[in-house]
Amino acid sequence: MDAPFTLLSPLRLWLLVAVVAIAVLYVVLQRRRRTYALRFSSSELFDSVAPRRPGFRRHVPAGVFLLALTTLVVAVAQPARQIRVPRERATVIVAIDVSLSMQAEDVDPDRLRAAQAAANRFIEELPATLNVGVVSFAGTASVLVTPTRDRLPAYTAIENLRLAESTAIGEAIFTSLDALLNSPPDATGELPPARIVLLSDGETTVGRPDAAAVQAAKEAQIPVSTIAFGTEGGTIVYDDPRTEVVESDPIRVPVREDNLRAIAEETNGAFFAASSLEELEAVYEDIGSAVGYEDVNREITDWFTAAGLVLLALSTGFSLLWFQRLP
Repeated sequence: MDAPFTLLSPLRLWLLVAVVAIAVLYVVLQRRRRTYALRFSSSELFDSVAPRRPGFRRHVPAGVFLLALTTLVVAVAQPARQIRVPRERATVIVAIDVSLSMQAEDVDPDRLRAAQAAANRFIEELPATLNVGVVSFAGTASVLVTPTRDRLPAYTAIENLRLAESTAIGEAIFTSLDALLNSPPDATGELPPARIVLLSDGETTVGRPDAAAVQAAKEAQIPVSTIAFGTEGGTIVYDDPRTEVVESDPIRVPVREDNLRAIAEETNGAFFAASSLEELEAVYEDIGSAVGYEDVNREITDWFTAAGLVLLALSTGFSLLWFQRLP
């Protein structure tokens, strides 16, 4: 279980030694006071003179006071908690496979339309400060939308995707890299952090090999997260317009996971397998969390300072209420 908070300056907790010393001194003084009282008076006489003793209440102000000091020491140690904040500088390329195998209906209503719906949802959930681009690929790859914060072009491009022959995953990665590396630098003069999210159900059949694309992504230090989309039982019916065959027998188009997993692992990306629309949407949410946000430590010193001051006020209030003096 994660700690509720961390300390940015934990060495300052040495100040707690002073708090412990005060606590020890308080205990010693209380025992000395009790010993002194018993030495110079009889218990019967003391009970008749002061039958109502404060009991545990006389220790409450001191206890609350010590707790207040402890809280303020923790505040000095700069407590912080980890929170997720949107990245101000990041670019994501969504590369979608539009090869003919994406018409398989093993994912309802079919692979392509399910991918379109989930891609739109993914983009919707990304922080508005991120740039998003869209690449489609079959036998070749093309940039449909250059990275931009305007989401409308991405939605339109995804809606208008059309199927084509062959699969060129290597070309898709190269094309996505070109779009990212040609993006204008930010105010610091550096290219913003980037990631490619590639969705495919197959393996490269044309174009430059995946190994060359993986090497280029590694050199650019751009992770490629991949989603293997579909099932082992996927089939399509392909009518070749160049022949007189009206309808062919179903052609098996099982999803190919090994190659996509290797691409993700070698580029420090993440691999996911999605065999349904619900799983695909969950995958996009996971990737969106990784791409669109980062964990940072945010100081909560003011919380502990406020708590310490409240405890000091309580200690003072108890002492004045019960004993008409300051603690």
